[in-house]
Amino acid sequence: MFAEERRQKILALLHQEKRVIAKELAERFEISIDSIRRDLTIMEEQGLLQKTHGGAIPSMKVRQPPQPPELRYGEGTQEGNAIAKLAVSYIREKDTLFIGSSSLTYLLLKHLPEQMPLTIVTNSMKVAEALREREWIDTYLIGGRVKPSGNMTDVLASESVRQFKFDIGFMTGGGISDEGIFVATPEVAAFGRAASAVSRRRIGMATHHVIGQDGFAKAGAVEDLDVLITDEKADQEVVKRIQETGVKVVVAKTEESSSLC
Repeated sequence: MFAEERRQKILALLHQEKRVIAKELAERFEISIDSIRRDLTIMEEQGLLQKTHGGAIPSMKVRQPPQPPELRYGEGTQEGNAIAKLAVSYIREKDTLFIGSSSLTYLLLKHLPEQMPLTIVTNSMKVAEALREREWIDTYLIGGRVKPSGNMTDVLASESVRQFKFDIGFMTGGGISDEGIFVATPEVAAFGRAASAVSRRRIGMATHHVIGQDGFAKAGAVEDLDVLITDEKADQEVVKRIQETGVKVVVAKTEESSSLC
């Protein structure tokens, strides 16, 4: 395996696990730990990650690039699936929903009840394609300039989403704290605000990785949310500050933690 190929695999693992351990990487790729440390040093110099004692975590830059589609739309983590499963419990028959283009909202699709009549509006071609053959769901795709990811978030998309009204809008961000909901670009922020404005109920979804983080563009105030669903690893101090804004915070338990209770 070439060094560059190995670093791409390390980056993919980092996106998925949110941290990597040098010793485990050395065993995984069957190379010396010194070689892994050199990889991590080079990747840190490229702004791809932040080295820690014994490994690395994602780069903590204010503006984080979105994950490529092949990493964004997968099976998801245990925490992500627990959050999505709990979020689906708020849906009722014949609801009209907005489901966006994030990796976390994509997980909603596999937990939707079979045969429950719903109307779903999305700005993601990936979401629309996944719903296309579910005859009990009416699916509407927002128009606009199609990005390489298959998502639409430009001015046309923002104007288009304002023509709808949703019973529930599922909201996410690259960072959520008492200071707001943050995303990578101003156009995504504007689209998020437009979708939120036409939602009767707004349910936020965030794994512990993004709780307490800020970012480049503010998509709205956290108090705009009616409910925020996160996981057990979320920073409790940050959760408390969010609750003080009037937002109900609900913690989703993974199957693993539930079995230990």
